Amino acid sequence: MRVTIKDIAAVCGVSAGTVDRALNNRMGISEKTRKKVLTAAEEMNYQPDFTARSLVMGKTMTLGVVLFDLYNRSFAQLMNAIERKARELGYFVYITLTDKDPENERMCIEYLVSRKVDGIILFTVNRGEEFDNYLRKFHTPIVTIFNYISSNWEYIGIQERQAMKEAVDYIASREYDQLIYISPPLAHAGKSNIYTQEERYIGFMEGVKANRLPAPLVLRDADYLEKLKMYPYESTGKIGILCSTDLYALEVMNLLKEKKISIPGQAGVMGFDDIDMLKYITPRLTTVKYPILQIGEKAVESIVHKIERDEYIYVPLLEHEIIKGDSI
Repeated sequence: MRVTIKDIAAVCGVSAGTVDRALNNRMGISEKTRKKVLTAAEEMNYQPDFTARSLVMGKTMTLGVVLFDLYNRSFAQLMNAIERKARELGYFVYITLTDKDPENERMCIEYLVSRKVDGIILFTVNRGEEFDNYLRKFHTPIVTIFNYISSNWEYIGIQERQAMKEAVDYIASREYDQLIYISPPLAHAGKSNIYTQEERYIGFMEGVKANRLPAPLVLRDADYLEKLKMYPYESTGKIGILCSTDLYALEVMNLLKEKKISIPGQAGVMGFDDIDMLKYITPRLTTVKYPILQIGEKAVESIVHKIERDEYIYVPLLEHEIIKGDSI
């Protein structure tokens, strides 16, 4: 049976109000009484009733997170950062996964709202005015990450376009004869929110134009590995393969190794994200560092500030950098 404040009060011979002040470290009682109450609470294995507390405070001290999945190491790193910062600020975290399905995403959002979370950190595949209005009807603070929705929601990310353009600049400086760009999410352009991937593609094309490079081969479908298997590596000079995420880059490197194509001698490979597992990969992948931990921390700080002080902390677009490995 749950131990209540009244039970502790009866054992200590004090009022319930005194117990409440002791448990919540408020003034109005002596240090001797405070220690007596806290000792009794520990011995009786007292657990706070968060439902009752939320009714009094008007907050549940919980945050919701909506992500695609946890297969991508970036997302796992992100969740670690979010949970750590939330705990530091006194909040617990609910995580929901959508598998990139727009309807699943709405179900996740509604689940979190029904659980009375104080705010939501959202990585969305939905887009457009109708979805924007859908979110606004909940009157729940929301911070968006990765995929932008509108100016109605605080957004935390990087200059995706500029980062990818700099990646092309770097490859161009290494004197490759032909470029291949790999981004399977582009197959969903116009159907779902792929803001991050679209920005990276625009940056890639801007980089190609600025460096006066030959027209690139752009692979935008899930069968990109099959197409790479058929590519005439021996007759097209040195190939630079730029991928919109590290996961695609690692798949490409595996394929090249199977085909006995030397990296970077015959084909160079570059990724985007700098996931933590790259330290185990040979050759070390050249990539663009995405500040994933900082994004998670800033998202929590901003939304908690909104919850507690009714305004978001404005977060300028974060810094990126090229991590020079041995694959280019």
